[in-house]
Amino acid sequence: MHKRYIPVISSMAFACLTVILSGCSFGLQPLPSTVQQQLNDAVDQGMDGIIVCVNRPNDIQLYAAGWKNRESQIPADPHALFKIASISKLYVAAATTRLVAEEKLSLDKTLAEYIPEVADRIEFADRITLKMMLQHRSGILDYSSEPEVTGETFDDYLSFAARIYDKPAVFEPNKKYRYSNTNYLLIGEIIDRTLGYSHHTYVRDELLTPLGLSNTYNIPDEANMEELMSGYLKGWEPDVKDWEYPLPGGSMIATAEDVSVFLRALIDGTLLSPEEQAIYTSVYPYEHTGWLPGYTSIARYHPDIDAVVVQFVNTSGKEIYWLELKRLYKRIVRILEMNYQS
Repeated sequence: MHKRYIPVISSMAFACLTVILSGCSFGLQPLPSTVQQQLNDAVDQGMDGIIVCVNRPNDIQLYAAGWKNRESQIPADPHALFKIASISKLYVAAATTRLVAEEKLSLDKTLAEYIPEVADRIEFADRITLKMMLQHRSGILDYSSEPEVTGETFDDYLSFAARIYDKPAVFEPNKKYRYSNTNYLLIGEIIDRTLGYSHHTYVRDELLTPLGLSNTYNIPDEANMEELMSGYLKGWEPDVKDWEYPLPGGSMIATAEDVSVFLRALIDGTLLSPEEQAIYTSVYPYEHTGWLPGYTSIARYHPDIDAVVVQFVNTSGKEIYWLELKRLYKRIVRILEMNYQS
């Protein structure tokens, strides 16, 4: 597999530093009465395109505003595909949970036992367990914080992980929590070795197909790119839709509706058995955010209104812009709370 992987999380750090915000500040505006009005306002303040899905029992509502493709002036389509980035980790965690329940994996087995060749390359590999990696308590350095090496190529997951080899751990295993994409890169490798085939196939067969999620794809090569929403990075004019990110825990593409159906099934016991549910609850949350250049996403369940709310925005920027995206999401939830509780 001699393919050029573009480590887009780290390679565009220079562009993020040049971000000039459009000045949007949702906290200073009155709350509109409908979700659609709020999306329209957000687009007016500089967001390129937005999709929102509200999944309540027997009722799924979809909203969209702005552009699916800015250059061609194609309106945002609520059924468009989207790069869900780290929301993909929910699917990997669920797959790992099932394999643990089937006794094909063990939460207490160490990284060194699963992948012996990293024993001397990743600090504390003989003490880091699968459970710690799932929970982001391994202390393993996040590869996305490391600079891209000019001209480097990646034949497999471990050749990508090599950028963090022989570097100090962030902390000793299980001492703290710190999010690291490397954890899920290694978990993808572990699952592949355990199964003897790609974890993508396992996710599709065990999680996606039973739920009828025909608009969810493990990697970009599986999807129809014409259906994919374009992505835009603040301070970087061209569409970044074609930038590749095929690594475990961040590679998936889906519609907002499919993500909402998956998350609800993950929470309500439709997807997992009681044993699997107990394992999952012990290792990972039932929500996630996602970030890739041009693509930001939030998926959460809100028990007070019994709703899964998924927000996709095809605009990304530096940290202060992410705060605006979170403010938008909170305002959408507040509108839903007012409407459903009135």
